[in-house]
Amino acid sequence: MKKTFILISAALVLSGCVSMDMTPKSQGNSASWYTTEIELDMAVSEFYIVGYWNYLESAERWTDNNTYRNQNYNTPILEGTITGETWDCYHIWEQCYKLINRANAVLNNIKRAEDAGMAAETVNRYVAEARFARACKYGDLIFFFGDVPYIDSYQTIEEAEKNERVDRTFILGEIYKDFDFAAEHLPATYSKGTAIHFTKGAALAMKARYALYMGDWKVAAEAAWACMKLGYTLESDYSTIFLQGTRLISEKIFAIPRSIANEVLMDDWFVKNGTPRNAGGYAAYTPSWDLLAAYLCTDGLPIDESPLFDSLNPFRNRDPRCAMTIVEFGTAHMGYIFDPSPAATKTTKLSDMSQVSNQDSRIVNQYASFNGLLLKKGVDESWLNNYPKNETDYLIMRYADVLLMYAEAKIELGEIDETVLNAINTVRARAYGVKAGDTAFYPAVTATDQATLRKTVRIERRMELAYERLRYADLIRWKLAGKVLNLSNYINLDPNACLSEVVNRGYWFWGMIPDIDEDGVADFSALFNAGLCQKGAQRVFPDRQYLMPIPSHDIELSGGHLKNNEGY
Repeated sequence: MKKTFILISAALVLSGCVSMDMTPKSQGNSASWYTTEIELDMAVSEFYIVGYWNYLESAERWTDNNTYRNQNYNTPILEGTITGETWDCYHIWEQCYKLINRANAVLNNIKRAEDAGMAAETVNRYVAEARFARACKYGDLIFFFGDVPYIDSYQTIEEAEKNERVDRTFILGEIYKDFDFAAEHLPATYSKGTAIHFTKGAALAMKARYALYMGDWKVAAEAAWACMKLGYTLESDYSTIFLQGTRLISEKIFAIPRSIANEVLMDDWFVKNGTPRNAGGYAAYTPSWDLLAAYLCTDGLPIDESPLFDSLNPFRNRDPRCAMTIVEFGTAHMGYIFDPSPAATKTTKLSDMSQVSNQDSRIVNQYASFNGLLLKKGVDESWLNNYPKNETDYLIMRYADVLLMYAEAKIELGEIDETVLNAINTVRARAYGVKAGDTAFYPAVTATDQATLRKTVRIERRMELAYERLRYADLIRWKLAGKVLNLSNYINLDPNACLSEVVNRGYWFWGMIPDIDEDGVADFSALFNAGLCQKGAQRVFPDRQYLMPIPSHDIELSGGHLKNNEGY
């Protein structure tokens, strides 16, 4: 089985250490030894601290996939107000450079192990781990910030303060070199019982991701194809991939295992806000109406084109991933039957089949989901056993993403062949519980023109990868952020008005079908104009935010050597 699982934490090479929120009890210190395998194992274990990787855990909140009641949850990214002081920007920057510094420390001192007689193969494996970590962090830096300082060796504070921004094209070339070395020297698998480390497949997959982010289609396609040839497979059941109890499976190419025993826990905020109110949570972190509208119908058509779509029963005849991502009305979820209707003042508690007050209806509890939706993907009933301490893996890369990256890159290259259609159809068919060749049982993709397939693969990514923190990067690289992140979130009317104007008039859940445009973006203005819903938070995304600002703290430390991005 191919697998790579990771743990990590961080801070900034230019600003020193900060406290780490998730650190395994067994963490080592890489500052003073690099001569034996024991010492190097302890040194590279620092690459696997969760904080180095989970700085994008909130990224879904920056997109049109998510809503937080009727607010933007004080997210400057959706308010168009980010500055060099914004925590999200600074946190990405500091965590990336902290891990780069750790990786460089290993690379700059590995000669001690060579001089001590360590086998070249072993040395190269440690070097590969360091170069993999460094490549990933520079990949994030150039995507979010553009040109950044490039540091590949130890620096004094005085030297670091003089760093200037380096062209990201040059840095991308160095990233490729690091990933290539890692892919050559990391094993495809590790023996059972071996501590978890980066793998060859992870190096190829992450190289494909950053090449795709930079629009380097040829490199993206080649790296994804090389990863595809390693023998990864998709899990048979899409819904089980994201559960707490699902750990080592072939589809997970790169993930960070959490552990209650080691006090490496899932963020309490996500647990509480993702859990329904009937089960004791807040039900505030919810899928948007935009996301619900994005899933195709079972005939492969969008909801405004398919005769199968029923706006009063929006989960009926939809791609199965719709109800695997968003809780379907009238179904069991976290121990209760979920029904957000203001007419449903009672619901069934499944443990004893009793009727209880329905805390997931806003007419009962004013803080229940403001748009009537709850997140299902990754929300696990087993959370309740250790609430709020939970250890769901932090998933960074899985095989379905590799397949869709390959397809997208080949489509953009104009190299459309059977491998492209098969990659998309393999992902889509799995959602229906069948194989790609079983075309009678799912809406297989057959189009071969570039424009149609470009739209297809983008919609497929949204359906397949929702709530995996990838939508924001997709919107940025597709240059759609300026469009969709300047629209409003839509929510239900206040509960009594919703009962009288929507439910009692036979318009629940949606009184009419929203239009879907050429980019798969839903338009709810007709419902709003008919008085069937209200606007929640208004998203604001100025064009300057296609790149984040350089943190003010580092600009100040640089004494003028670091210049900010345009507009900040």
